[in-house]
Order: sequence, then structure tokens, then C-alpha cells
Amino acid sequence: MLSLKKKYPKEIIPKMMEKFDYKNKMAVPKIEKVVVNCGFGKQIAEKTKEEQEKIQNRIITDLALITGQKPVLRLSKKAVSGFKLRKGIVIGAMVTLRYNRMYDFLERLIYIILPRTRDFKGINLKSFDKKGNLTIGFKEYSHFPEVLVEKEKGNFGLELTIVTTAKTREEGTELIKLMGFPIKIS
Repeated sequence: MLSLKKKYPKEIIPKMMEKFDYKNKMAVPKIEKVVVNCGFGKQIAEKTKEEQEKIQNRIITDLALITGQKPVLRLSKKAVSGFKLRKGIVIGAMVTLRYNRMYDFLERLIYIILPRTRDFKGINLKSFDKKGNLTIGFKEYSHFPEVLVEKEKGNFGLELTIVTTAKTREEGTELIKLMGFPIKIS
């Protein structure tokens, strides 16, 4: 079996050129980056400063284990009194994966994580936006083999966005399908 990095030029580019009539192989869409993010939200609300830092450090450590790269903390841009949110406080963590780490993460996602997900029947076509980018949400991170769930006290959700250079939804869907992602046919 070919790795995704080798599969793209050998198999995916010719199939995409044939289906969409591209004149040049540089016009074929590709996966640009993978963004993994996690919001702290309810987990740190109404906790003391020490408890908040402890939860943030645990989530950052687990996110680093899952992605293989240190997360960046995201700050709130404005105050929202309904959410008890002040401007400039830490509200989440984010990792942007590119090149080799991106391909390694996508291979683990396709071949290990998605099959381990309970009641998974494929990725819904509604998960694609108009530009062909795919966004998947995980309610818990227990599907990821890098993190030992037995040691953890709490659980957090993740959002994963696969950004493509596709111009239409059809191009992005076909690219993701050819990469090996299980797409649900409705």
C-alpha cells in the first residue's frame, strides 16, 4: 500500500485530470493543511485559576501527543457577557499541520482513528463547504491511540479541518474520496 504522499502524484492526479479535464497537473487540487483545534469552554468555566491551568495543560499535552506538534493557545478577540468571556483570555488551542506531519496524521486518521470510531458509517457530504474543505468533529478524543484514556480524568472534543486548494465542492469531495476517506453515500 502506498503512503498518501506517494499515492497523490501516482494515482490521484491522473484520476482527477481525467474526471475534471485539467490541462495541467498543477491545476489539480491538493490538500494544503490540516487544522486541529479544541476549545476549553465549559471545562474551565467557573473554576479557580489553578484548576483552569491544570485543565489547559492537560488538553495541550494531549493535543501535542495526538498531532505530534505543540499547540498554539488562542485568545478571545472580544468580550461576550452572555458567555462570561473577557477579551484576551485563553479560550482554546490550535495546531496547523503541513507537509510530512500532515500526511502522517491523515494516514492515522483514515486507517486507525475513523475505523475505531463507534457507529461510524462514513463522512457525511454536509461536512464539506463550498470550497471543498472538510470539517470533522469528534466529541471525545478516546479514538486516538496516542492518548491513554484510562489515566485521564476528563474528556474533550476536537474539530479537524482539512483545507484543500479545490475551487468547488465536487472537486474537494472527489479529492478526499480518492485519498481514501470513507464518504457516506446517501
